[in-house]
Amino acid sequence: MERRRVPRREPAVDEPLSRVRLRTGRELGVIDVSNGGVCVEGAARLLPGTHLDVHVTTCEGRVLVRSRVVRAYVSALQPDAICYRGALAFDRLVDTSNAAGYGIPSLFPANRLAPGNDYPAPDATRATAIEQRLTA
Repeated sequence: MERRRVPRREPAVDEPLSRVRLRTGRELGVIDVSNGGVCVEGAARLLPGTHLDVHVTTCEGRVLVRSRVVRAYVSALQPDAICYRGALAFDRLVDTSNAAGYGIPSLFPANRLAPGNDYPAPDATRATAIEQRLTA
């Protein structure tokens, strides 16, 4: 039985939403995301009940969203690092769908360059006048 209020989805690896950044600068990997929250993993210490500001990249651009750590636990323990996994609930709904896509600037194909202008032809009378001034 599904108890979630909003459906979740797993972002693609090359999708901008596959990573979120805390306001303090730490970056977290996204496990799954919904319009109401995100499940993240990373080296940032997550404490249940604390509030965080998270930069989320959506179809409209980067949005700063206030969120609350609902649950968190240590997912990996290494001699030099601790990896946390946690669920963040957004204070407001954020459109995290990938249906509209993300704006990517188009590039010119290699065989089709944009037309340009040639340099102007040198003016013979102006060149001789400059030469005369230099020799005088």
